Amino acid sequence: MEESIHIKAAADTLYDSVADVRAMGRWSPECRRVWLPRPPARRGSGFVGFNRKGPWVWFTWCRVVRAERPHAFTFRVSTFGLPVAEWGYRFNPTEDGTRVTEHWTDLRTGRGARLTELLGLVFTGTRPLLRAARNRAGMRTTLHRLKQAAEG
Repeated sequence: MEESIHIKAAADTLYDSVADVRAMGRWSPECRRVWLPRPPARRGSGFVGFNRKGPWVWFTWCRVVRAERPHAFTFRVSTFGLPVAEWGYRFNPTEDGTRVTEHWTDLRTGRGARLTELLGLVFTGTRPLLRAARNRAGMRTTLHRLKQAAEG
């Protein structure tokens, strides 16, 4: 699943905003903080995301799998050693700015999927059938916040 937005800013500037994972709390409606032991985030870097949605609070372990400035930034999310999702951003320059695409892939498949689904429900309060719609709405919010910050 993916969502895109056009932003009147350079791709490298937007990449830097997203790749500074410690600032993700400014963009995401669920992420509140990120702890990155050794900044800056680069391919292979691990970080912890602290998230909140209403009364639900949870953390995730993340690993950067793609960091290609100014083209793409992607990280994988896990919890208790189980794969959860892959989140990423692509930056495509346009005549007057950049088309930013946020993408999400659910990795709760195969062995351990049922446990990961249950953990997702318990910690986030989101039923599996509603997850895609909720994430799509969150992606739109994230991209609009990024646009507002970049365009002033």
